[in-house]
Amino acid sequence: MWALRRASIALRSRGFSIGTSRACCAKLEIPSSCIEDDKAGILESPQETYDRCVYLKRFYHIKHGSSKFSVGRCGFSSQAGAKSSGEDDDLEDEFSELETPSSAQAKQTSNVADESDGELISEPELSDEDVDVEEPSQNELELSDAETDPVEKKSSRRRAQSELFNAIMASPGLSIHSALDKWVEEGNNVSRPEILLAMLNLRKRRMYGRALQLSEWLEAKKHIDFIERDYASRLDLIAKVRGLQKAENYVDKIPKSFRGELIYRTLLANCVVSNNLKKSEDVFNKMKDLEFPITTFSCNQLLLLYKRIDKKKIADVLLLMEKENVKPTLFTYKILIDTKGQSNDITGMDQIVETMKAEGIEPDTNTLAILAKHYASGGLTEKAEAILKELEGDNLKDRWTCRLLLPLYAQLGKADDVRRIWKICESNPRQEECMAAIDAWGKLKKVEEAEAVFDMMLKSVKRVSSKPYSVLLKVYANQKMLTKGKDLVKQMADSGCRIGPLTWDALVKLYVEAGEVEKADSILHKAAQQNQMRPLFSSYIAIMDQYAKKGDIHNSEKMFHRMRQAGYVSRLRQFQTLLQAYINAKVPAYGIRDRMKADNIFPNKGLAAQLAQVDAFRRTAVSDLLD
Repeated sequence: MWALRRASIALRSRGFSIGTSRACCAKLEIPSSCIEDDKAGILESPQETYDRCVYLKRFYHIKHGSSKFSVGRCGFSSQAGAKSSGEDDDLEDEFSELETPSSAQAKQTSNVADESDGELISEPELSDEDVDVEEPSQNELELSDAETDPVEKKSSRRRAQSELFNAIMASPGLSIHSALDKWVEEGNNVSRPEILLAMLNLRKRRMYGRALQLSEWLEAKKHIDFIERDYASRLDLIAKVRGLQKAENYVDKIPKSFRGELIYRTLLANCVVSNNLKKSEDVFNKMKDLEFPITTFSCNQLLLLYKRIDKKKIADVLLLMEKENVKPTLFTYKILIDTKGQSNDITGMDQIVETMKAEGIEPDTNTLAILAKHYASGGLTEKAEAILKELEGDNLKDRWTCRLLLPLYAQLGKADDVRRIWKICESNPRQEECMAAIDAWGKLKKVEEAEAVFDMMLKSVKRVSSKPYSVLLKVYANQKMLTKGKDLVKQMADSGCRIGPLTWDALVKLYVEAGEVEKADSILHKAAQQNQMRPLFSSYIAIMDQYAKKGDIHNSEKMFHRMRQAGYVSRLRQFQTLLQAYINAKVPAYGIRDRMKADNIFPNKGLAAQLAQVDAFRRTAVSDLLD
């Protein structure tokens, strides 16, 4: 058996006591101290109390009838959409589309542009705070044979030669149907290779609205006979553009003969992208009910979700993988390594790497970058430097590696190495490398160098998106350079760049850092009203945190309400901040427990302590004396 077997043995040897304070799995145990402060403790399923193995069969989401919260007990249930506080908040609080799309989401059409390519960006890419080392992401959605089709491996130049894609891009209006009809009338053939090429180009640019229109047009005009992979692709696009609820409704419309494992796998992946714990577990259980095989892909999706939301459940997924003989992949190990690193368990992280190598899986470039990042964060400078030297190799030519190295050397405070790596890219820089360099110089507090890279990029890169502007704006925000930030936003608007959620987030934080919270609030409110794209979760929470610190209950509640209007609901982080506002104001929070219960939020140790402080009816030693 694979070396992670001990993960399940540790649990079985103790009869898997769901109420234990540790999700212990030998090498892979996640210390409870890293979980209690920012993860909600969930009530266990009654079914789990009589059979310690039931959790291997189903994932549960429980609504508890009692108004009292039980703290510290963890079963296989969930809170819908709850998120951790801390660094993950900025990671995919945007990957969060909720159970019901917000009104803004419902209005999204193909002309809703992301900040770089004129289309909607899925949120985790927007809110990833660390531009340098990305959270492990599984780009193996496996929606269709496109993932393994040789056409995908063609160069980007070949992709640009798709005539169908060019016709779509030339369409001036919101709808591309008329342009597609005209393209066919001109005698062009709608073949599967041509469709695949066009879809790949649209997805690469995150132009999901137009890709969805193309899919709908193909079926309506009967240009191709739809098979399961085509329905799965449509399902994925609907989830991205219109939200999970619409995607779920679409599943019922797919012919039953094509409603296979690929369809539900696609739905599961989008539920995970949205951080929707309840729906993810429901879909996983549905797949088991339909007797689909448990795949590495599905287990990796759950691991990725639990890494963000409830680390205690990771051990249970590993047990399930062992029981079903599901072998871990490199991506599986990436998730576990990153989880250990975030918990500052460097010894455990090293043990996972050893296990991975023993299984014949070598770390790739991104895995090494994740290791270096966590070594640096843990103060293990020598280990981090050794990894970086390994990444460089004898002759550094890989430009992708340069993009990773720049912010990592900056994290170690090594300005000379940042300068050395940048010289490799400087003669012919790409936008991503420029962004990494700007971010690196910003971390080193060398604003002039960051500005120099930005200015050079404006001259050398043909089409500059709004993303580099946002990165530099973040540098100004961290250095509290409000005037320069304002000037940069004006320059950005004059250049014709699309200003979207990423820029709003940087702008909000710029004003927050400068102490102008009301101005940041006003900017975010206008952005949410005037645009079809939803602001990031981190933008709202940055403002709400400031109001909470002041004990400003009115404005904290206002931000809480706006977040719900935007579709950010059922998150532990929101309630933590709201409760802090009541605590700082020294005012009881009437009905807060009922509000939390309505959102399926159950408190962890930290949140329970906050609740005790705002309980109007709590008894103290003084109150007992007075009674």
